[in-house]
Amino acid sequence: MNINKSSVTQNFPLCTCILYRKNSTVFNPHVDLRFVSCLGMKSTWQFGDVYGLDPELLSMVPRPVCAVLLLFPVTEKYEAFKQEEEEKLKDKRQDVSPDVYFIKQTIGNACGTIGLIHAVANNQGHLEFEPDSPLKKFLEQTSKMTPEERATFLEKDESIRVTHESSAQEGQTEAPSLDEKVNLHFIAFVNVGGHLYELDGRKPFPIVHGKTSEDTFLEDAVEVCKIFMARDPQEVRFTIIALSKDSY
Repeated sequence: MNINKSSVTQNFPLCTCILYRKNSTVFNPHVDLRFVSCLGMKSTWQFGDVYGLDPELLSMVPRPVCAVLLLFPVTEKYEAFKQEEEEKLKDKRQDVSPDVYFIKQTIGNACGTIGLIHAVANNQGHLEFEPDSPLKKFLEQTSKMTPEERATFLEKDESIRVTHESSAQEGQTEAPSLDEKVNLHFIAFVNVGGHLYELDGRKPFPIVHGKTSEDTFLEDAVEVCKIFMARDPQEVRFTIIALSKDSY
């Protein structure tokens, strides 16, 4: 199944980096690169599309990949699975590394911003930042906080809000307001300590998907993405974005 932003994503107003009312954007890797760049992340790593799930198309993605973002539709099937998964994992303790940076989503329609923070925060050893980076400062200030405390801190962070309002001007359609129901959602996949983590601010905790490595991370993350797609086989609104070292 080919996953192509131009044929799937551009027709849908997405909750990509929406923090506050009146921000407007659809997902565009270049817009999101500008967003994190304006927040002081250097462009040695960039976001780009994953156009398909077969080995030939995956081989086109520049390596290494340090994070994967998945956009997917929030359907009744997914919500039922999410509730079942949370109940199951409450009774089955996961071995989550203390090095995993996880933040809850408390701002409406902000899943893209949360996904970007998850992608960047868990790869600070790979990524480079400007000395006065607001994003680096945010991560340092919240490093010892709980996921809930980080969410509260983000709500009050003016530097991220102002920067996003500027970068969002490149958006192509008007984004939904904070209280408008959006049925598309972003999550992040990262490799921390050789384990594949799914990070979703709507969930109470990270989800561990087994072991991974720098060499197999993209393929391992894609295997989990396939499960999301198989859960709703009639849906086509899936987009996969990779954060890669080489320029697109």
